[in-house]
Amino acid sequence: MFEKSVFLSALVGLSVALPAAPSAFAGERYQSRPPVIVSPDLSAPWVMQLGGAARPVVYAPRAVQPQVRTYQRQVQRRAPQASLMQPVAARANKPIRTQIDPIFLPQMVAYDSPHKPGTIVIDTNNRFLYLVTGNGQARRYGVGVGKPGFEWAGKHKITAKKEWPDWTPPSEMISREAAKGHYLPARMDGGPENPLGARAMYLGSTLYRIHGTNAPWTIGSGVSSGCIRMRNEDVVDLYERVGVGTTVIVM
Repeated sequence: MFEKSVFLSALVGLSVALPAAPSAFAGERYQSRPPVIVSPDLSAPWVMQLGGAARPVVYAPRAVQPQVRTYQRQVQRRAPQASLMQPVAARANKPIRTQIDPIFLPQMVAYDSPHKPGTIVIDTNNRFLYLVTGNGQARRYGVGVGKPGFEWAGKHKITAKKEWPDWTPPSEMISREAAKGHYLPARMDGGPENPLGARAMYLGSTLYRIHGTNAPWTIGSGVSSGCIRMRNEDVVDLYERVGVGTTVIVM
């Protein structure tokens, strides 16, 4: 019995002495805590020990989000540029007149006429020039004629022929165009930019000519100041088929 009491007393003394040792040890361990250094390695052992304090570190990748937002803003900025391209595409589909109606291209046609072969007959109403070939046929070309107020009719002969002719606008034309704000040169050398085109055949003593043009899309229209204009290819073809003295009838 005495031995049992001694044993119990020893256990009680031990239980009282043990808490003092951990308390002293904890004071030595945490008396000076080391600085906390944030590491990108979220699997580091010390991070795992932080428990709930580790959560802010988990959300650190939010710094990457501005890049995503920047990309979205770039897409938004590009969007208006894409929309601006739509009207351009629409304008590209708009037809641009650079060709003439095929009916005005040179062709052989039936033409019953009392005029002898070699005569030129110009139908200003229908915008055709006929070179009579005989046997009820003629070579037909499309032409541009005088605009309203500048129509005329008559019979003349070709008095001169010129290749790539110079152009000297009549004083009346210069004054008339200046009143509309269009200023013509006093003279222009022959060439591709010259309104008389590649060839010119002068009619009698008038200021009228059968000539080429640098605006072939006007063939088939009433646009000139009285001259008969043809495509450059066509006026060259006609130029080689007729000579000075050829009769020209304008109707």
